[in-house]
Amino acid sequence: MNIGNIATAMITPFREDGSIHFEQVSEVIEHLIANGTDAIVVCGTTGESPTLSHDEKVALIHFVLKKVDKRIPVIAGTGSYNTQASLELTKEVEAVGVDGVMLVCPYYNKPSERGIYAHFATIAKSTSLPVMLYNIPGRSIVNIQPKTILDLSEIPNIQIIKEASGSLDQMTEIIAGAPDGLEVYSGDDGLTLPLLAIGGSGVISVASHLVGNDMQKMIALFKEGRNQEAATIHQALLPLIRALFSTPSPSTVKYALAKIGIGSENVRLPIVRLTDKEKLAFDHAWEEYLEKQKQF
Repeated sequence: MNIGNIATAMITPFREDGSIHFEQVSEVIEHLIANGTDAIVVCGTTGESPTLSHDEKVALIHFVLKKVDKRIPVIAGTGSYNTQASLELTKEVEAVGVDGVMLVCPYYNKPSERGIYAHFATIAKSTSLPVMLYNIPGRSIVNIQPKTILDLSEIPNIQIIKEASGSLDQMTEIIAGAPDGLEVYSGDDGLTLPLLAIGGSGVISVASHLVGNDMQKMIALFKEGRNQEAATIHQALLPLIRALFSTPSPSTVKYALAKIGIGSENVRLPIVRLTDKEKLAFDHAWEEYLEKQKQF
């Protein structure tokens, strides 16, 4: 599964009444494709997937597929803490034509490494779709150990690991032991350039909603060996990325997109909109970034 340098974990726009705003979904898709996104991940954490019902997920995934119309790959987030429910949703979205699925590490129930392996293996073996594993111990509590990831990579359709452990040591261990066909993507925007430096493939991004083209430029510069120029962009991006995650995601990125006329600030509880003070803090970070952007 080729997802390029940057796959965006897409927001889910909502109306004031909390329903999915499909017209704004279309706007977001076109904005992303025009601004550096190589693939879209729909129904991920940034898409507020824990608040979406099964039927809403299926309807949203189907809508995104029709709107994208094969221009770029579409990966559907079908993972949860419930193996059977994840398996059933995976089969359902396979039937509508997604390019792959993303399976998050089971959260809340804290499985053992054997349980984690069995969870992912059971779902992967039930589908012909390419599978992206998603390790995010900050949300799931448990950290998928490198050995477990490498064992799982022996299953042919497990092809990508989205690593959001924050540990470059762990990412290095996975990359060093990975067989041909397993790619490591950062799940943290701020580690995109460091991960590339140790042999990673790219990023599953939130910041790309706003600065996808700059991130693509940074990656291209690194691949051309122009490391200092790439580092300049990385250094400018980092404070903005921190500002985007200064409140529970995706409230800040939705506010930031609304500022440039894309979507709205509407989120679903338990996520809440930014306060005026939080908006001012982001505005300051955004203005600082635009000044630094002039350097590249």
